[in-house]
Amino acid sequence: MSSNGDGTTVQNSSEPPGRSRLDRFFKISERGSSVSREMRGGLVTFVTMAYIIVLNPLILGSFSADDPGAKVDVNGDILTVPQVAAATALVAGVMTILFGLVANYPFGLAAGLGINTLVAVTIAPQMTWPEAMGLVVIDGLIILVLVATGFRTAVFNAVPAPLKAAIAAGIGAFICFIGLVDSGFVRRIPDEAGTTVPVGLGIDGSIASWPTAVFVVGLILTGVLVARRVKGAILLGVLGGTVLSVVTEWLTGAGRGGPDNPTGWNLSYPGLPEQWLSLPDLSLVGDVSFGAWTRLPAITVSLLVFTLVLANFFDAMGTMTGLGKEGDLMDDKGQLPGVGRALFVEGVGAVAGGAGSASSNTVFVESAAGIAEGARTGLANIVTGLLFLAAMFLTPLYQVVPIEAAAPALVVVGAMMIGQVRHIDFTDFGVALPAFLTIVVMPFTYSIANGIGVGFVSYVLIRAATGKARSIHPLLWVVAAAFVAYFAVGPLQAAFGG
Repeated sequence: MSSNGDGTTVQNSSEPPGRSRLDRFFKISERGSSVSREMRGGLVTFVTMAYIIVLNPLILGSFSADDPGAKVDVNGDILTVPQVAAATALVAGVMTILFGLVANYPFGLAAGLGINTLVAVTIAPQMTWPEAMGLVVIDGLIILVLVATGFRTAVFNAVPAPLKAAIAAGIGAFICFIGLVDSGFVRRIPDEAGTTVPVGLGIDGSIASWPTAVFVVGLILTGVLVARRVKGAILLGVLGGTVLSVVTEWLTGAGRGGPDNPTGWNLSYPGLPEQWLSLPDLSLVGDVSFGAWTRLPAITVSLLVFTLVLANFFDAMGTMTGLGKEGDLMDDKGQLPGVGRALFVEGVGAVAGGAGSASSNTVFVESAAGIAEGARTGLANIVTGLLFLAAMFLTPLYQVVPIEAAAPALVVVGAMMIGQVRHIDFTDFGVALPAFLTIVVMPFTYSIANGIGVGFVSYVLIRAATGKARSIHPLLWVVAAAFVAYFAVGPLQAAFGG
């Protein structure tokens, strides 16, 4: 507002009349969105991310220390599944809301896959669970220092445009593969099958199960809705798949999946719950220790922390790049505005994840589903975060949505993101090979960081070997060298007696 000289005020022409405080804070109209689209997008993001509240406890936790495959620490102790589930939902809810308020992007945060496996399989057996989570906290603090010094932001901005496009396309291929595997459409072929083929279609070349059939129908339904530009297409696809799942289970009795029932439902079960509410067990929150430095050789602990930092650093950077390009949120220089704030909050997520014993929290690639639904601002994150907090009490209810109903959204969004390859000049093989490796290594190794690392190293080596070393940003040399060390962590640990 401004004065016109006679004591009255007039509306500034730069601020359209009728904009609410909510609209101005989140810049909803400015980004071409609406409150309804943000709400819908936030809901879709939660639906596609909610599996982490089931999966993270199965990766980090156990029901009993006597169970086969129980994740025990050096003392034989475990994290129980209900404890990890409550902590996972709490930290994801708080961090997703904080990211929406501070960074104002529709990127949901939760316990990062890959890092939680590293903690459970590699780190925890060498120390106690509180000490393992203490290393995750240290990882987050280092990330925050790198952000505060501007190093992380500088690296983010130094990535060449073709590699940014490749990262986005690779993430698209990765989340598509996640959807195909989680739904049972693609399955690992057991070693005893006597074949060198690692994966195949369903079971023995057939989808073989009613849950996977539900995925196929849901994928076709969602694809048709998106192709016809129906508003809320992805959300409608997930809801339609959920209803079909409940009906299918009622008619067929497919049951819960497992080693004894490979044709059952994976993760969540589409049956009406016996109870609607449950009180969360938050006893793990704050149960951390930094005693690993006295338990193990310093070089061993340092290499473990280095691995955590590098995986965290580039998983988030790659995901933000892909999501930013998918949501058309980049500026005219191909950068994500305010990326420093976004990276800082993501670093806080690593600290919070360790402090809550939920493992490092990072930006989730499944947020692309909400972006595809229209989300463009942090308001969508508020919706997603509140649903995560509610999930602490409503665990039996949200588990009604099986992964087979949510997976079609991941495949459809993957198809959208792979379109970023159009920004890559494949006639220049010095660019084509690093971009191609970035794209394919992500799904093949189930890691965004691995894809970025292979892409960076090959880009630097090829540019240097073809007389174009001067065109390489100095930070890319540093990052490429760091990734060489990252990929050689195993031999380094062996060499130094770790």
